[in-house]
Amino acid sequence: MQFRDLQRQYQLQKPEIDAAMQQVAASSSFIMGPQVKALESDLATYVGVKHCLTCANGTDALTLALKAWGIGPGDAVFVPDFTFFSSAEVVALEGATPVFVDVKEETFNIDVNDLERAISATIAEGRLTPRVIITVDLFGLPADYTSIRRVADRYGLLVLEDGAQGFGGAFEGKRACSFGDISTTSFFPAKPLGCYGDGGAVFTDNDEWAALIDSYRVHGKGTFKYDNVRIGMNSRLDTLQAAILQVKFRAFRDEELDAVNKVADMYDEQLSSLSACLAVPVVPEGFLSSWAQYTIRLRNRETRDALQKYLKEHDIPSMVYYPKPMHLQTAFCHTVKEEMCPVATHLTDVVLSLPMHPYMHAEEVKAVCDAIRQFFD
Repeated sequence: MQFRDLQRQYQLQKPEIDAAMQQVAASSSFIMGPQVKALESDLATYVGVKHCLTCANGTDALTLALKAWGIGPGDAVFVPDFTFFSSAEVVALEGATPVFVDVKEETFNIDVNDLERAISATIAEGRLTPRVIITVDLFGLPADYTSIRRVADRYGLLVLEDGAQGFGGAFEGKRACSFGDISTTSFFPAKPLGCYGDGGAVFTDNDEWAALIDSYRVHGKGTFKYDNVRIGMNSRLDTLQAAILQVKFRAFRDEELDAVNKVADMYDEQLSSLSACLAVPVVPEGFLSSWAQYTIRLRNRETRDALQKYLKEHDIPSMVYYPKPMHLQTAFCHTVKEEMCPVATHLTDVVLSLPMHPYMHAEEVKAVCDAIRQFFD
């Protein structure tokens, strides 16, 4: 059993993907070929925004957004404490300061009450200027953007949606990657929509920011690539990856998003009898998850680690996302206090992600759930 079975996915899409890759090879248009622009147009339409600009990876996508806004030294950027390192890494790389915010235990996403506390505390301290809220659509579930936008508007902050895991999710009929003033995603292979290497994209309705991002991603180009008007980056999506993503996007849109939600429903149903032992993921009313991960919560670290060991002994893969909160990462721990973000700290002890992908068979879900039941028996 695979944690996320990319081999099974490829076998089902093989004729179209092979043809797409061969077309790129035959054309020799390997950088910024026509498939890139076509993909950007398709993704912008799907998400429901004016501009989509692809780039080399999801981390660069966040960086490009911060550069477009001129974020730098003296600026405070509010980041969930329970997320992948890049969500805060990009802030520090621009010379700004990440301020960590606790999350909600049930959804894993940013806690708006703690966000407002952190903003007020930063203003009262007077050392940094609040500028941006980076939200994270963790494990495929969009954050609570109604409440987040209310706070952002109250304090005059920009919202940067980190949709690296959220592409395809939705909230009240609006798709993930459309909620931020700028939104981003990642096409890392294991993401809901993944390529065969690294890739990312930036989404916005703002013409000025889109033009800046287009410049920054190609060495700060001006009217043409040898007219460099600012210091930029080398962050383009390869044509080969764009061609692969065109094929995979069609499957994702037409089949995979529905299929992965059916897998989640099977997990929910079969694990419901174990509610005294574990908690299944929560998708609040009005939300749709794209299920980058199916993450359960156990009672404590000892139980979580013992269950993971038991599953491994039965050839069932699992992962811990994430084993350490952001504020305790070595790169940041000298600037923060250990008692910060208690919910995020607790989650690192109890979360366990189970095998999850659109092509899981019902028998495989049953095998995972049977093994979990046997463990607790």
